[in-house]
Amino acid sequence: MQQPRVAAVILAAGKGTRLKSDLPKVLHEVCGRPMLAYVFEACREAGVRDCLTVIGHGKDLVINALADDNDGVVWIEQAEQLGTGHAVMVCREQLQAYDHALVICGDGPLLRADTIRVLLERHLADEAAATLATAVLDDPTGYGRIWRDEAADLRGIVEHADCTPEQREIREVNPSYYCFRVPDLLDALGQIRPNNAKNEYYITDTLSILMKAAKRVGAITSVPPEDIYSINSRQDLARVNNVMRTRVLERLMSEGVTIVDPATTWIDARARIGRDTIIRPFVDIDGPVHIGNRCRVGPFVHLSGHTEVPDETSVAAFTGDSA
Repeated sequence: MQQPRVAAVILAAGKGTRLKSDLPKVLHEVCGRPMLAYVFEACREAGVRDCLTVIGHGKDLVINALADDNDGVVWIEQAEQLGTGHAVMVCREQLQAYDHALVICGDGPLLRADTIRVLLERHLADEAAATLATAVLDDPTGYGRIWRDEAADLRGIVEHADCTPEQREIREVNPSYYCFRVPDLLDALGQIRPNNAKNEYYITDTLSILMKAAKRVGAITSVPPEDIYSINSRQDLARVNNVMRTRVLERLMSEGVTIVDPATTWIDARARIGRDTIIRPFVDIDGPVHIGNRCRVGPFVHLSGHTEVPDETSVAAFTGDSA
């Protein structure tokens, strides 16, 4: 049986006005890497190699910044930013080569490969026209609510501002992770209209169109609450950096690195550290630093750039900097 052809449509054209920055939104760094790089990585780890990436504001900066991380990436320009639905519309020509398409945002670096994998597997198993992954939050304020019927089937997505008092009590929300059967997606895209206050085309409108056409649209509650943080402000950027920093430290510890005090340790996501190395308090590792096995680093150490620390080396009260 032929494997289905799957592409990811990654929405990365936004300016990020609330960040108050000249830098394109998706280039803001999380633990040393542009946030868009994490989205590429999650797709690849989930087995989705082709990433149709929609860019607009500062497009040349984005392309240049990801020049070493563009395997499988097709850059598609959205000259005018007219909403999420419009961003997918500009990919229509390329999408015709695929059977199914993920639609995800480039400003969600906490997205995990497992979330993509589960969403895609469920979508294919159900033979659905569209499937979305949802999350359950203690405080769902600001998110679109997942409205289900008595049989727990999806009835629709209600934006926070449009919710009734009863619907505002719903804790299941839409983090904007979608999977579509391409022919159904293309058909629905041709029917959406900018009938809203922003005069934009919304990808969520395609779900309503498909349901009205009696197409199967499913929703799977599979996204951990911490994973849905997107970045719209400097405060959001700080929160996401903190979550990612914890993930980096947890990964290193699971690989055999001792981190004496995680609360005072910052390690770049690109750093490589060998087994049985001990990282003592107040260590800052910034960049693709490579530390060997059985080393002792810190306290009060800053290593940066392409610094190499050989096996069984002790580094204390030292600043290393390599171009």
